Amino acid sequence: MPDIVVLRTYTSETEARFAATVLEANGIPAQVMADNAGGTLPSIALLFPIRLLVRAADETLARGILDTSVDDDEASNDEASDDDNSDEERTGDGWADDDEASG
Repeated sequence: MPDIVVLRTYTSETEARFAATVLEANGIPAQVMADNAGGTLPSIALLFPIRLLVRAADETLARGILDTSVDDDEASNDEASDDDNSDEERTGDGWADDDEASG
């Protein structure tokens, strides 16, 4: 059985589940542990924080993913898309018109 570590703690189960989803989308298995009486006592998370768990082997990569700001990622994507599409003509929706290509 792999070693499991608490990556972060949250007071909001929604935030914890969102972080787990981001990690899973990047190929890192994650689990959320919440002791809030099945959601009936969400305020208990102030005393017993909600935990985001990952394998110890994934800890460094998972922290890096969650610490990356969206603005940094969008800036690098914008630069890449400007370079890739500089010579292409686009229609209003961003895709070449299929009728012109086939006909």
